[in-house]
Amino acid sequence: MTTKTSRRSGGRAARKALRAAPISKDQRPIRAGLEGGQYQPLTQAGMERIHQAALDALEQIGLADAPPSGVDILTKAGCDYRDGRLYFPRAMVEDMLAKAAKDITLHSRDGQHDLDLTGSRVHYGTAGAAVHMVDVHGREYRDSTVQDLHDAARIVNQLDNIHFLQRPMVCRDIPDNREMDLNSIYASVTGTTKHVGVSFTEPDFVDDGIELLHMIAGGEDKWRERPFVSNSNCFVVPPMKFATESCEVMEKVIAAGMPVLLLSAGMATATAPPTLAGAIVQAVAECLAGVCYVNAIKPGHPAIFGTWPFVVDLRTGAMSGGSGEQALMAAGCAQMHKFYGLPGGAASGFSDSKLPDMQAGWEQMCSNVMAGLSGLNMVYEAAGMHASLLGFCHESLILGDDIIGQALRCVRGIEVTEDSVDIDLMKSVCLDGPGHYLGADKTLALMETEFAYPALGSRTSPKEWAEMDKPDLLDLATARKEAILAEPSAARLDPMLDAEIRKRFNIYLPG
Repeated sequence: MTTKTSRRSGGRAARKALRAAPISKDQRPIRAGLEGGQYQPLTQAGMERIHQAALDALEQIGLADAPPSGVDILTKAGCDYRDGRLYFPRAMVEDMLAKAAKDITLHSRDGQHDLDLTGSRVHYGTAGAAVHMVDVHGREYRDSTVQDLHDAARIVNQLDNIHFLQRPMVCRDIPDNREMDLNSIYASVTGTTKHVGVSFTEPDFVDDGIELLHMIAGGEDKWRERPFVSNSNCFVVPPMKFATESCEVMEKVIAAGMPVLLLSAGMATATAPPTLAGAIVQAVAECLAGVCYVNAIKPGHPAIFGTWPFVVDLRTGAMSGGSGEQALMAAGCAQMHKFYGLPGGAASGFSDSKLPDMQAGWEQMCSNVMAGLSGLNMVYEAAGMHASLLGFCHESLILGDDIIGQALRCVRGIEVTEDSVDIDLMKSVCLDGPGHYLGADKTLALMETEFAYPALGSRTSPKEWAEMDKPDLLDLATARKEAILAEPSAARLDPMLDAEIRKRFNIYLPG
């Protein structure tokens, strides 16, 4: 039934009241874990061909530079080792794929933001190792610090559409690599209760990192029950070589019960083949080697199939992460993850632009939408990243939340049901009602569940915009950043535990 109103303001008041009322997470128009998979740049025959080519590469080329422990592990599992290279027979790869974990949940510290990686469920988050911070108002770059990392984590904790935090920057104010690794864990985990991804520089630093996580979790048993931090592991150096020390790190974190991101990051035309399909073949082959490695150590250990092929702009030799080719490769990789039935991730959503400008907007939206529509489980580097991964920006992280919100609405798609094609409503409006749907009960009821709204993006008229003193998007993002950082971190530790950690480790953040 249509509710008539003589003034539009009455409908506006009702809509404002409805928006003020909270709705449950499962009723929101956008949320973590929406099902993608609608976009498929690869045909079934194309995926089969990539798979067979990857198996050929593993069997005929193999991988060099495995550590002695890795050679021992993989030869016992069925690899051939000769001339310094490990060769992977087809039957062995198929056997390890059968053992690999298919259903993975990445845990959050608070239990409210767990990530279900089954099927084509999509999650967006940060990642990278930027060495600079972007000052949007000074239009300058400066070295990134541990405080910047902590602040990024605190901002992520408040953004609905950023579902996890993988360390997006390097703490360049900490010269000692061991202390940098430990402080990266501390700064991230005390900034957000969402799932966190970190790296270890050397194998010898893993034990201290695990000890720190045991302390935060409340004991080793609680940590192993719900590991809320995963290891981002660049276990290969493309093309087709193992990264010796990273493999040793991987062996140790698996023993400690930490989930692993198997990350292959070749660059098409440089360290990966020059065609998009060829770059995907190499990334798939390298990650299949990782699957064999992990499951030879511990069958079924949670590992994310991290095909991260990048693109080079051949005019300059620089990375072109904001290109259409980058978006296509991420989508193609997502299809290969589903081909194997494995949870996977890829890099998408970062920009080559140096600032949060129009270029950044089109690059981030294009690849984030395509990654989501392809059903990529983990969309890494989806917000905040600039200058082809060299710079990170807090304001851009906040603006990226709006971009990802619109991308998620595209992922959700259009639900066609008897209720959504309501002819009776059309009759009541067109034949008996006011000729518009603004005051209809159904319009108000669907306002917060059918439509997604930007937090900062403006949809006002030019007149309203002028009456509001012409707000600038970057100024709004800065104000939101400052408001978030003015409040205590929601992920801060109990003071007694924090004091105990500070007594055991050299924590750089002020207490």
